[in-house]
Amino acid sequence: MAKQVQHKQAQQQLVARRRKARHYALQAIYQWHMAGASPSAIEAEFRTDYDFAVVDLEYFQTLLAGVAAGADELDRAFEPLLDRPIDELDPIERSLLRMGSLELRERIDVPYRVVINESVALAKKFGATESYKYINGVLDKLAHVFRQPEVAARS
Repeated sequence: MAKQVQHKQAQQQLVARRRKARHYALQAIYQWHMAGASPSAIEAEFRTDYDFAVVDLEYFQTLLAGVAAGADELDRAFEPLLDRPIDELDPIERSLLRMGSLELRERIDVPYRVVINESVALAKKFGATESYKYINGVLDKLAHVFRQPEVAARS
């Protein structure tokens, strides 16, 4: 019984550390998108300015580096699902869609619903008033592309 409790606590800590990693990664990706600084410089700045003891650093690094390295490819993945030109997206929306797209494509260890829910939560916190609905809709459609077997199994 004690092992089950320890496992559950470890899982809850991982969830909290990843949530914080996504929070900072979104801000870092936004900064990269707007200012064009290198991902390594942005990471160094974030690690200096914020307490990373409560952050899944590897996850933060994966998101920031993955989006920076593959932004054009990620954009091409979700662009057909948009109702407007990609250049008209709010920078927070675009950063969230890039990050969510990367997670859906690369992190199959994270259930697609978790990726969508975490992205929606960040959109509610950082995005425009109704942007969370837009993020939810686009990432849900993208989940059918990147995670078709997982989505089908949940239907």
